[in-house]
Amino acid sequence: MSDTLITVIAIALAAILMFVFPLMTIADRTDDVSQLAVKTATTEFVDTARTTGKITEANYDKFLETITSTGNTYDVELEVEVRDTNLGKKTSMVQADKIGENAQYTVYTSQIMEEWEKNKGIYYCKEGDLISARVKNTNQTIAQQLKNFFYTVTGNDTYTVAANHAGIVTANGR
Repeated sequence: MSDTLITVIAIALAAILMFVFPLMTIADRTDDVSQLAVKTATTEFVDTARTTGKITEANYDKFLETITSTGNTYDVELEVEVRDTNLGKKTSMVQADKIGENAQYTVYTSQIMEEWEKNKGIYYCKEGDLISARVKNTNQTIAQQLKNFFYTVTGNDTYTVAANHAGIVTANGR
């Protein structure tokens, strides 16, 4: 009887070692590939907006299509820190040729989308504005589910695939 019990335990351990750990490894690699794809797409999207001075709805849709092709769902946040000059206010700066001061305000994703409706799918930026995009997955990947099952390491509100990229606009959009 004890030989049978040891044999059953050995078969169960062998099954775990042969199937579960390779599955976890493959799931982790899939997350790594998704991470790389999302990082690359985010960098390309922001760099295109920086060099053209425009955030277009067509580029945004292409960006969303690229990142969702990884099989995950994502939360995408766009921000534009607009550098605005207030030429009417005098300051006591060292530079004598500069009158006024620079002020910055931030435009978020929903405001950019409102501008797309007004400007035929284009949000115009000025040289010196700062564009940033943050992406993180909202679903649980297979690797997260397996880790939750075996290790209880990750929680439901954590994410494994994320990317951030920002840059200064180098051209006027209009």
